[in-house]
Amino acid sequence: MSFSLNEIEATAKRATRGAGYPWGLAEEAAKAARWLAAHDIDACAELAALLTRIDGVPLADLSPDTDGANWAAPGGTLCPLAAGAALSDRAAELSDAGFRLEQVARPALLVPFAALIAQQISRPVTLRWGGGCAVTDGKALDLSGATPDLAPLVEVTLGGQIDAATPMRSRAQPAPEARATLNRFAHRTYAPATEESRLKGAGAGLSDND
Repeated sequence: MSFSLNEIEATAKRATRGAGYPWGLAEEAAKAARWLAAHDIDACAELAALLTRIDGVPLADLSPDTDGANWAAPGGTLCPLAAGAALSDRAAELSDAGFRLEQVARPALLVPFAALIAQQISRPVTLRWGGGCAVTDGKALDLSGATPDLAPLVEVTLGGQIDAATPMRSRAQPAPEARATLNRFAHRTYAPATEESRLKGAGAGLSDND
């Protein structure tokens, strides 16, 4: 079954919020999922795997210590959403030496943030991890190798060349099990169906019409 990019974005936002992320970061995750889906990557599978892996872990334990060029998370596993948002904030500081991110879960989710940086600075950005590489100029993506569940090291550097861009898509066909996982996380955002909540309209803002 195929879904519009708007549907992918909305599902990603609700799922990330259901996993306990603040609304701002949930919105960033949704935009990242849409970007990946538009570039022929199963964003639902990437996000579902991430949320399952870090479920119940405080965001503070997953967020990078951004002092210096080597970034790591206090809890050991670095969240690509938190790291990506931090990278976007430091776009002007990205140099040829770049940043080194340790123990990154689902590094493919970093790619849309690299694309945002590339657009901001008008230069391609390259992500490298063991067995894989992604180069983006903000619009196109050249992705080679595997996208692992966990990358011991991801190097973020300026430059790179796009030789074989991924195809662009206007709709996505996520794996059914991945979409089901995201829907389970999204369900956590719904208020319990009590008489009081019905009278107050709890959960109305989460309808498909928002």
